[in-house]
Amino acid sequence: MFSGTTTPSTSIPTATWQWRGFPIGYQTLGETGPAVVLIHGFGASGGHWRKNLPFLAQTCRVYTIDLIGFGRSAKPTPGQDIDYTFETWGDQIADFCREVVGGKAFLAGNSIGCIAAMQAAVSHPEIALGVVQLNCSLRLLHDRRRESQSWAKRMGAPLLQRLLSVKPVGEFFFRQLATPKTVRQILLKAYRRSEAVTDELIDLILQPARDRGASDVFVAFTRYSQGPLPEELLEKLPCPTLILWGTDDPWEPIELGRKFADFAAVDRFIPLDGVGHCPQDEAPELVNPIVRDWILTATNG
Repeated sequence: MFSGTTTPSTSIPTATWQWRGFPIGYQTLGETGPAVVLIHGFGASGGHWRKNLPFLAQTCRVYTIDLIGFGRSAKPTPGQDIDYTFETWGDQIADFCREVVGGKAFLAGNSIGCIAAMQAAVSHPEIALGVVQLNCSLRLLHDRRRESQSWAKRMGAPLLQRLLSVKPVGEFFFRQLATPKTVRQILLKAYRRSEAVTDELIDLILQPARDRGASDVFVAFTRYSQGPLPEELLEKLPCPTLILWGTDDPWEPIELGRKFADFAAVDRFIPLDGVGHCPQDEAPELVNPIVRDWILTATNG
């Protein structure tokens, strides 16, 4: 009925929701159908779903949310005003469903957004109809993963984390990363389709990076090697999940991701050939119809 692409959502106004005293940015589109909340990955924002929001809104009520610390949302001081953990983000998503969406929703995430979505569903099962995962973060730098890593990674990651905790060092490192040239280089490694790495995408990532507190959030998350592993959440997931995975993801290898298909909660595991780490942005013509059809099938039984 619909093609896999629609006009990007850059013209849709961003609304603000107050959560625990902090402003949270979000977008919404669509009048009827099941509710869907789209959750971005690390360093991104709701704008990373700009190629998906209008399409899904043809049959669903769709929301994008900026997790606290990212996008247009507040970036309070880590460890003082808030802890940047998946438990925090899971609570934020659940409260968003209750207070803004007005009830249950399908939660769709990319990368760490998948972990946040699953955490919300596990901690607050009453708000989750289902979870859609696109290239879920494997959390390869987690403390409990280190035994399986090479000696260099076992030693190097904690050393870098300690260095970044020194505020001048962390701020300097962040400034080196938060440039158009460096962001483009990183994205060209993560995306298989280089044509998807546009000036618009780079600006979407860099704009929030200029906010006060952005470097502190970056450092806090790079030092976060605890919390849940994806397989632990999959084991407890109270609702069905659809997993899509770009086969050419250099950060989250599909060879490891395929193991997730064995969990009871996983309804389908679909490889996306020739696609990298962010399928929703890189190949929306593939992702959009699959996600729409799975949500509508799950809704209609």
